[in-house]
Amino acid sequence: MRGMTRFAERLGAATRRARSVAVVGFDPRPEQLPAEFSGAPPAQAIAAFNRALLETVAPHACAVKPNAAFYERLGPAGMEALADTLAEARRLGVLTIADVKRCDVTDTAKAYAEWCEAWGCDAITASPWLGADSSLPYVEAGAARGTGVFFLVKTSNPGSGEFQDREVAGEPMFLHVARAVAKWGETAARWSDVGAVVGATHPEQAARIRAAMPKTVFLVPGYGAQGGTAAGVRAACGADGTGVVAVAGRSVAAAWTREPWKGKFGEKRWREAVAASLKAMNEDLAGAGVGTAWGA
Repeated sequence: MRGMTRFAERLGAATRRARSVAVVGFDPRPEQLPAEFSGAPPAQAIAAFNRALLETVAPHACAVKPNAAFYERLGPAGMEALADTLAEARRLGVLTIADVKRCDVTDTAKAYAEWCEAWGCDAITASPWLGADSSLPYVEAGAARGTGVFFLVKTSNPGSGEFQDREVAGEPMFLHVARAVAKWGETAARWSDVGAVVGATHPEQAARIRAAMPKTVFLVPGYGAQGGTAAGVRAACGADGTGVVAVAGRSVAAAWTREPWKGKFGEKRWREAVAASLKAMNEDLAGAGVGTAWGA
């Protein structure tokens, strides 16, 4: 699937192919699925919905991001649904970023670092908060297998500042973490395979982090339902508007439940609602100067 191609190269190519930096979050809730998927057991309904959702977003999104928690909570059947989703994305040629946020001591981290290979995804998310010895296994696995890792640096949730913004030696903690992650991913290439999660909901912090991480690809969550804007995504970009991919979850993947798409399309036309929401996101980001013509 990957050959010897680096993750950052594949991601840059995907943004150019789709003319989009949009990453669609696949975080399904069985009780919120369209009625056409009712009647099946929850995990089977999710797998069927995800296949239809993938067909809808594949042409105009650079990647998809399933959050493992929404599958793990359904037990073994849910994990089968996750495996099915990742396999279908591969079949359609869509990059996958598994949102697993793993963090553990060194030996366990080495096992977690095999997640991408075992599940057949292109990248995962991880927490750097246990330090370099528990983070470098992800970096080393990625270098050996052509996969990527996005370390949490400044997350999109409202409470992120409780620890991440604490002053340490005269600077916020997120800048100390940012510099460490940048060092782990040092590269001669334009973009590193070691990325950072930096929320669109904190544009001022995102701009400071970008200055500290000029070669790091940012996975930018928070656009849409969490209140992040295209301007917030642009703040995380490099000077030329590149180096980011932006995540939208409910605002795209459940667009038919939200206005204006709910009133315009409704549940029966949910595919059209998803497509329209993704199109609007792409146009919004492009209008803010977020570029897709980037590579490694």
